[in-house]
Amino acid sequence: MNKATSPTGWARNPDGSQGYTWNPITGCLNHDNGLCKGGSFPCYAYKLANGRVKPLYLGNPNCAGYDEENMTARQKIDILEDPFYPRFWEERLIEPYNKETRWGSRRRYTQRAKGIFVCDMSDLFGIGVPEEWTRRVMTTIRDCPQHRFYLLTKQPQNLIKFSPFPDNCFVGVTATTKGRAWEADKFLDNIEAKVKFLSLEPLLDWSPADFGGSFLENDSHINWLIIGACTGTKKEMTNLARNNSSFLSEMPWGKKWTAQPNPDWVREIVEAADQARIKVFLKDNLRPLLEHDFKGIKGVDGRYAQLVEGIWQLRQEMPI
Repeated sequence: MNKATSPTGWARNPDGSQGYTWNPITGCLNHDNGLCKGGSFPCYAYKLANGRVKPLYLGNPNCAGYDEENMTARQKIDILEDPFYPRFWEERLIEPYNKETRWGSRRRYTQRAKGIFVCDMSDLFGIGVPEEWTRRVMTTIRDCPQHRFYLLTKQPQNLIKFSPFPDNCFVGVTATTKGRAWEADKFLDNIEAKVKFLSLEPLLDWSPADFGGSFLENDSHINWLIIGACTGTKKEMTNLARNNSSFLSEMPWGKKWTAQPNPDWVREIVEAADQARIKVFLKDNLRPLLEHDFKGIKGVDGRYAQLVEGIWQLRQEMPI
């Protein structure tokens, strides 16, 4: 396991400190040459898999759907030479059982409780991921009730197969538009989990015409909302912002660049969440948007109060 980085900064330990990422499965088929099929934005996991961890990934031949006897030589090569093809890392299943500083015996629960984002380099419930792999990961999760596991998917239709989820799971869905948020909300309503959440990142469309109103109205089963910008290289974010009217602009954020969402959409979501008493986590990569949005504005009214205080200290609530 590794410490969670800025793209997954919301993965916190129960004590509020930075959590971890755990990747017993890597790779994804929901992309076109590294652009997510859910909106054609760049996938950081794809870039990483084809970058510094490529030799490591190519060294693991345990690929989804690989059939030594019934595949052509070309098919085998295409899979084995694709570092972002779904792969299973069986040896990593033991990691959550063990002590933080020294791996110990299975089922020892004396170590500090961790918050663990599962498969940030994949999708635990994703297209092409064998159900057997997911069930083995879920077995580890059930065996480690001392930890909190964050499960996030772009394929919410597959969640029902694994419901009910153990109480140490936060189960979430990525939704990039209001329409997808409505759909995700319905799928989450059909599963049993102690915490259910939506990750609204990046926001590609939140226009009123898209299903209209707030998807949070009269809703009680969503406990948490995460809102963030899109991050990448300057070239990627410039092209994304200029080719997609949903984004306000490309903006620098430390050594990275972001494509920032329409600030009115962020306000609408936060206000709706407040009315529904849902916790909100504004990611650090929204800071350029907040600073830009309030520069030179005097006498900010009450509608903006929740975001004004986030200019220097972003509102980052946890559901429990």
